[in-house]
Amino acid sequence: MVRIDAVGVCGSDIHYYTEGRIGSQIVSFPEIIGHECSGTVAAVGRAAGSLGIGQRVAIDPLLACGECDQCLAGRPHTCRRQKFLGCPGQAAGTLAEYLVLPARCCYPVPMSMTAAQVAMVEPLAVALHSLRLAPLNAGAKIAILGAGPIGLSVLLACRATLKDFDSRIYVTDLIDDRIEAARRCGADWCGSPRHEDIRAAIGAQQPLGLDLVFECAGQQETLDQAAELLKPGGTLLIIGIPELDRVSFDPHLLRRHELEVKSVRRQNNCVAPAIDLIASGAVRVDPLVTHHFPLAETKNAFDLVASHGDGVIKAMIEMTPSD
Repeated sequence: MVRIDAVGVCGSDIHYYTEGRIGSQIVSFPEIIGHECSGTVAAVGRAAGSLGIGQRVAIDPLLACGECDQCLAGRPHTCRRQKFLGCPGQAAGTLAEYLVLPARCCYPVPMSMTAAQVAMVEPLAVALHSLRLAPLNAGAKIAILGAGPIGLSVLLACRATLKDFDSRIYVTDLIDDRIEAARRCGADWCGSPRHEDIRAAIGAQQPLGLDLVFECAGQQETLDQAAELLKPGGTLLIIGIPELDRVSFDPHLLRRHELEVKSVRRQNNCVAPAIDLIASGAVRVDPLVTHHFPLAETKNAFDLVASHGDGVIKAMIEMTPSD
């Protein structure tokens, strides 16, 4: 049993809050959502292994069966019988004071990490999984479309992974505060489609096209931009969750340039390396956590994130007093 210490408000939580659904996953009142969290072990059963009371932990919100073809193939994130915290009809979310979890979902963290840093392990793990799917090479030319928490996590992960290589990372967003955050997080160039033609601006610097584009906005416009920015043989990784049930691509552009399109599904065994990067200081997630709320003000936190107000990037709900 884990006492929940902090919960990050994720974009998928906002989909449930504002639209009541993500695709076929429909919420019905009452529903407990939330999945990015940190906690402290409050009680243990016989199968808890080395976990003990008082141990601070990061949570992998995926409850995989461990027995299906996907789990046995090393793909628990596409488990046939998976349950995910805060997912309608699957498992209760983390916006609660206590949660009972399998020990395998609880990863010990150093006492030096704050509750907010531990909650940020989950989005950073998603970013690391996306990088594992990407053909990263020295000198890679990369764009990240969407500089929300996931896009900025991808940027931080790219910078940590490519620190010894001469790579170039271009970041776009509609919100000026997020553009500034991307600059602080190490983007080589930032731009907003509100102020300039993104394709022309990046194309002027990279006339041969980009190697990789991480689409983190979940919009038809950014999917179109991504395909047009890539060089022949380039790779598009879709991380953003579209509000629409259908999106489209120009099949002739994809075919003629033989573009590779990959969808990123959560994270796959990347919690431990995400903890190591944050604990070591190799990745600094603190600048992404811009707002803190007590549990009683959860609605205010959700409204703020839904409206993109006050420069919010990641709103953190603190279930216990902050570190």
